[in-house]
Amino acid sequence: MIPQTPNKAPAPQPALARPLDFSFSSNRIAAAGAVGAVLLGRVVRGNWWQALGVGGAAFSAWAIARELDPDSPQTANVALPVAAAAALLGGPGNPLAAFAALSGLRLIAGTTGEDATPLDHQGLLVQSALAAATGNRSAALLASAAPLLTPGSHSWLPALGVLMPRLWRDHASGMTTLPAALLGLGAVALTPVFTAPEPISSPCDRAPRTVKAQEVQRARQAAVISLALGLGGGGVRGLVPLAAAVVTVGLRRMQRRTARP
Repeated sequence: MIPQTPNKAPAPQPALARPLDFSFSSNRIAAAGAVGAVLLGRVVRGNWWQALGVGGAAFSAWAIARELDPDSPQTANVALPVAAAAALLGGPGNPLAAFAALSGLRLIAGTTGEDATPLDHQGLLVQSALAAATGNRSAALLASAAPLLTPGSHSWLPALGVLMPRLWRDHASGMTTLPAALLGLGAVALTPVFTAPEPISSPCDRAPRTVKAQEVQRARQAAVISLALGLGGGGVRGLVPLAAAVVTVGLRRMQRRTARP
């Protein structure tokens, strides 16, 4: 008799990995929009480094909006050009801050349906430390606090990242520009309608259930707190993608609310 080997449980999937699926039109729009933003940034800003920053801000805004508003890909499609315009006018911000905010919000919103793995916690630690090192402490706080705000993903490890001292600025021209400040102020002003409870029907990427409405609401609350801290600390420039996403989601919710009879 051949001994039976026990079936091994499948290895847990990372909660932060969410690759683009080009079978969805919104994902194709995001890729094309990011490329277009890079090319436009090259024309307007004059060099490829700045152009890549514009494209990164545009794509980050789209990705953050997908986490904050999983039922409405249209808001993400609008957030992309809003962030691109702000980056073109005021200069691209810090992609390290945008990625830290994106990862923190993805974990809090639970859109993949997976609990954070040790590798996720290490990734959040690195992203939080890099954001803090460039002076974007509000983004660092968002990434580092995400596991503490997420059921099943508690870890204090990423919280160490926010303790990283600032080693350099994200850009020589400063931490705040007028477009970034206006976007941030507009986003914070929309807090009541943006954070109000809302049902969610989108399925998780890798779990047989829908995204939980209370987790998306918690992510929205964390987003506006991070923006408020960025405004107060003068470091909102790195949060332009987050501000663009919050503004577009907030305006979508306001429009829907006013359209009700």
